[in-house]
Amino acid sequence: MTLLTTIRAMVLIAVTTISLHAQTGTKQSPPLLVVAAPETAGFYPERLNKLDGLIQSYIDKGAFPGVAAIVVRNGKIVYHKSFGKSDLETNKPMAKDAIFRIASMTKAITSLAVMMLHEDGKIMLDDPISKYIPEFAKPVVLDKFNEKDSTYTTVPAKREITVRHLLSHMSGLNYNVIASDPRMRAIYTKAGGIPDAFVTDNLKVGDMVKKLAKQPLNHQPGEKWTYGLSIDVLGYLVEVVSGQTLAQFFQTRIFDPLGMKDTYFYLPDAKKDRLVALYSEDKDKKLIKTATIKTLPVDPDFPIMGAKTYYSGGGGLSSTAYDYAIFLQMLLNDGVYNGKRFLSRKSVDLFTNANQTGSLFPDPGNYFSLGFSVINETGHAKDLSSTGTFSWGGAFSTHYFADPKEKISVVLMKQMWGTTYGGELDKKFDVLVYQALDD
Repeated sequence: MTLLTTIRAMVLIAVTTISLHAQTGTKQSPPLLVVAAPETAGFYPERLNKLDGLIQSYIDKGAFPGVAAIVVRNGKIVYHKSFGKSDLETNKPMAKDAIFRIASMTKAITSLAVMMLHEDGKIMLDDPISKYIPEFAKPVVLDKFNEKDSTYTTVPAKREITVRHLLSHMSGLNYNVIASDPRMRAIYTKAGGIPDAFVTDNLKVGDMVKKLAKQPLNHQPGEKWTYGLSIDVLGYLVEVVSGQTLAQFFQTRIFDPLGMKDTYFYLPDAKKDRLVALYSEDKDKKLIKTATIKTLPVDPDFPIMGAKTYYSGGGGLSSTAYDYAIFLQMLLNDGVYNGKRFLSRKSVDLFTNANQTGSLFPDPGNYFSLGFSVINETGHAKDLSSTGTFSWGGAFSTHYFADPKEKISVVLMKQMWGTTYGGELDKKFDVLVYQALDD
């Protein structure tokens, strides 16, 4: 083979590889985000403006330093505002394009990446995770636990953890610091080096995942819903299968094609001034900057300082309300945005809607799909959300929902580690969005 022939062959392979991984074009032309008058999207402007007073009332009583919010229907941005301050110490106003640590809102994007690899034919949802990460072979489940010295006994797992178990939080993996089971917190802490997210040290998520695989499971895979490090494991799965870091995969396969220009694991220097300061509550429920609290498990320098090597698929991203609204609009468009198809309509339905947890999800008004909490008939009967509305949030008091029936999406951004009022404002905000509908 001549040198020229070799070069041509290499170019062909490269082009073929790029083609396989590029988003495909589509004849569909669903809506892109565009600013529009509320009445053109079926809202009463006067009723929608009630959101202003609601948000301001929480800022006035010192519940939050500032808030940014966006409401979209049929791709029309009918509400996009910011209130209060991004940093109380510098008196910096909150901007609509402020960047927030979105924590567990990262999970849906990682799960999208897994669904994309599923459609690429790279993985199957019921594959054992040990097929890709061998350390998860022959898992064991916690049996007896000694609280005095954190020693424990185990029993063999009845089945291996699958990709589906991880997507639906049915794996038996827990969190460390925010673990729902104190026994697992003790076991993970004793094992060392198993962070939940928000890492500034020179660590790699793959090393954490391999260490996590050696720990006992909280319960038998598939038999209980437990919130934990499942999606961080999937983030590493994306790296193993794609040959890219999770940051590279997100950028090339999701963020750049969608036009999400302000979403990162670690912010570039040019954008770090847009990061909202992180606050908490003191014993009197007064706002206090987390940088002054040494006992909190959150590094206030995340995500602008440090080694910038830990890509947490379960909680590592920072973003804007607008960027996340693009992501939700793509899902409401049945997988299409910006002239590109990211998932098939069938995969979007499975991803956002199909019940994977039966009656095991802890909230009887919801079930869990392969990426979201989803309103069922019981939940619909309790409030204004449509059946099939999917949602989640983040540990720093961020919140979103998308309603496929009404074609509405909402992103409500705050930046608090621990708050008395976060869920309360979220629920009231959602109600006021629905009450503003005119058709």
